Amino acid sequence: MLPFSFEKVQTEQDAIRAAAAGARYIAGGTTLIDLMRDEVERPERLVDINALPMADIRADGSDLVIGALARMSDVAAHPETKRLQPLIAESLIEGASPQLRNMASMGGNLLQRVRCPYFRMLDAACNKRDPGSGCSAIDGLNAGHAILGTSDHCVATHPSDVAVALVALGATMRVRGPGGERSFPVEELFRLPGDTPHLEHTLRPGELIVEIRVPGGPYARQARYLKVRDRASYEFALVSAAVALETEGDTIRQARVAVGGVGTRPWRMRAVEEALRGKATGRDAFEAAAHLALEGARPLSHNHYKVELLPRTIVRALEMAGGTA
Repeated sequence: MLPFSFEKVQTEQDAIRAAAAGARYIAGGTTLIDLMRDEVERPERLVDINALPMADIRADGSDLVIGALARMSDVAAHPETKRLQPLIAESLIEGASPQLRNMASMGGNLLQRVRCPYFRMLDAACNKRDPGSGCSAIDGLNAGHAILGTSDHCVATHPSDVAVALVALGATMRVRGPGGERSFPVEELFRLPGDTPHLEHTLRPGELIVEIRVPGGPYARQARYLKVRDRASYEFALVSAAVALETEGDTIRQARVAVGGVGTRPWRMRAVEEALRGKATGRDAFEAAAHLALEGARPLSHNHYKVELLPRTIVRALEMAGGTA
């Protein structure tokens, strides 16, 4: 690990000022410290923001409001999360080991770096780590990589599980920085790689995530998160699906669907949602809609199995949410 300076701050103003001058925020550090050990990340200055009052978890009417410094384990276990948004709790539990959930913050989880092995190999070409060097994964070992949103410069998947649930539910986030405060959908936090894959999010220099707001809705109670992976514990998704349904009798009035493990960012499936609206719950409708998830898919040499696994995962998650499993 290369030398760096470290300081703790007590106010948002001090944190933002330090970050605007080039410091990196650190809370749980579950990703950043690992990458610093491998010298993939080389910040010269870290600013500890754990003293900031941003760990609250509360209900605001039917909305769930989550402070950016709330630990994943606290959010998953909180009574208001279970009451208002059980999909969030389920995705958090599926997303990491208990030890990591106890350390990792919600804001840090959304900003975690990709898990492409070539990103961590300093002797491999990686445009995220070294812009312009190339992408070893495109012609390399790419069984776990993306089939949606890829470019000729990057095919890495976004690793967060809870981000998939937040995107499905239309969550928004509030941030503050040198230019003031703004709010936007969580979905808009994540960039497509294009020809600048080293730019992974839309935060401006010095901006700090303050809170996440998950809007309430009648679909929240019929919601499930399904994660398909190589092993049951501490493994990233090959394919995952977050689905939520509002039904009236056997008819779907509204659907929310997002997937992970297949996209370069959490992927909202609006065509699938539209195809489900007004249909009767059941496998026929689910399969017909799920097939639309493959629009724009670009499988690689070793991950073509995701073309079949993706719609199957969506169908199964819909069956679980709709009570037809």
